[in-house]
Amino acid sequence: MAKRGADEDPETQALKGGERPVADDGVGAGEQFEDEFEDEYESEDEVLEAGVDGRPDEEREAEEKASGAMDIDRETFIPGRHKLDAGQTLAPDLSTYEMLHTLEPTWPCLSFDIVRDSLGDNRKSYPATVYAVAGTQAARGRERENQIMVMKLSGLSKNDQAGNIDSDDSDDDEVENTDPILETKSIPLTTTTNRIRAHQSPQASSSTPATTLTASMQESGDILIHDVTPYLTSFDTPGYQVPTTTSKPLSTIRAHKKNEGYALDWSLLAPAGRLLTGDTSGSIFATSRTEGGGFVTDTTAYTGHTSSVEELQWSPNERNVFASASSDGTVRIWDARSKSRTHAISVRVSESDANVLSWSHQTPHLLASGHDDGTWSVWDLRQWKSPDTAAKSKPVAHFDFHKEQITSLEWHPADDSIVSVCAGDSTLTLWDLAVELDDEESRYTADVKDVPPQLLFVHFMEGVKEAHWHPQMLGSVMATGGSGFGVFKTISV
Repeated sequence: MAKRGADEDPETQALKGGERPVADDGVGAGEQFEDEFEDEYESEDEVLEAGVDGRPDEEREAEEKASGAMDIDRETFIPGRHKLDAGQTLAPDLSTYEMLHTLEPTWPCLSFDIVRDSLGDNRKSYPATVYAVAGTQAARGRERENQIMVMKLSGLSKNDQAGNIDSDDSDDDEVENTDPILETKSIPLTTTTNRIRAHQSPQASSSTPATTLTASMQESGDILIHDVTPYLTSFDTPGYQVPTTTSKPLSTIRAHKKNEGYALDWSLLAPAGRLLTGDTSGSIFATSRTEGGGFVTDTTAYTGHTSSVEELQWSPNERNVFASASSDGTVRIWDARSKSRTHAISVRVSESDANVLSWSHQTPHLLASGHDDGTWSVWDLRQWKSPDTAAKSKPVAHFDFHKEQITSLEWHPADDSIVSVCAGDSTLTLWDLAVELDDEESRYTADVKDVPPQLLFVHFMEGVKEAHWHPQMLGSVMATGGSGFGVFKTISV
């Protein structure tokens, strides 16, 4: 995965991997979104329409060609494949979005996570509300401006230009569009957050909210665990005062010493809290919460990777099994109970770095891996029952559509055929693996060659780094990148 170089200009560099910085003029707490699609813009370029001069199109086009006029490129524009000419800008087709909102904060965030709420599951009504946490990456020399952002995004209205929306699927036909609102609470930090993940423990009673913990992996090598429940409570409880001690971490994990990392995952099968963390030296550590509420880290690391551990994922159905992806090009499967702290299975998934993983929660034998060469694959873990069979296994699906490194991928929480993928070409793509490879009718997607029929949607987002499906608003996606945050829902998922 792309890293920030040591020789980059501190005043102009904010994002890792050579991404452009974001100016320090973002939106603060209580302020509103700046919706880039709210205003209408008129292009400075001349637009020629067929028949505008009263002549037949054929006659006018023949004259233009004879006079040496430039031929119009009628190919479908694909972000990441085609480049804009000078003076051109890229605008979304609003008819393909059921919802689309953007926000540019003061500093970009490499990582974020969506927080489950009490507003109900499978909700389709608008305006929508999203709770999330994120960690910033301030410019060099201004590290003390970093923070963990606890956010409430409300007033997320439906796009009235969307096509193919069945009115029977929602009950908000009479709801007027509202202005999106962002509310934030901040936890001060002194270093960049490389990765952040949220974990919720069950409610102790119906009258108390679920405890929401965050684990944030710092550029310094420390992992900070915070209880952000009071911040979330303050959004919806008038007059509630967040205790001043809340900004202090419940625990600071220093097992990685000064080795920074990007791999971090909470187990869904350990309600109290069980955490995996991996660093650039190839070491993996496990941390568990005790009955007394404290945290204990096993200082004996899981070792075996010969390079940086880029991603960790607990199994969704086996309590003591987890997977790791490394820049050594391998994915490894581990038994957390192993006294030797070594992997059980190792598979080379790419000749380049293995950057990211996603384990399907609907079909637990499916594991997706994303790579530094822009490819991503889906693996059937039933072929990984032994080291020998795993070494000979081939992916059940493999895609090379993206031309830059894969930075994030995630299975849809309720559909085991839908996957979201982020890449360094500033695109976020949605895929439907249920489409057959030999489907003759889909051989050319939208009549465009070299586009896999499984590709459902291409969303352009400058410097996109990470995306997550909302588990309670099925089909809705939130993403972060150099251009800030985006929340959208397409008409295709």
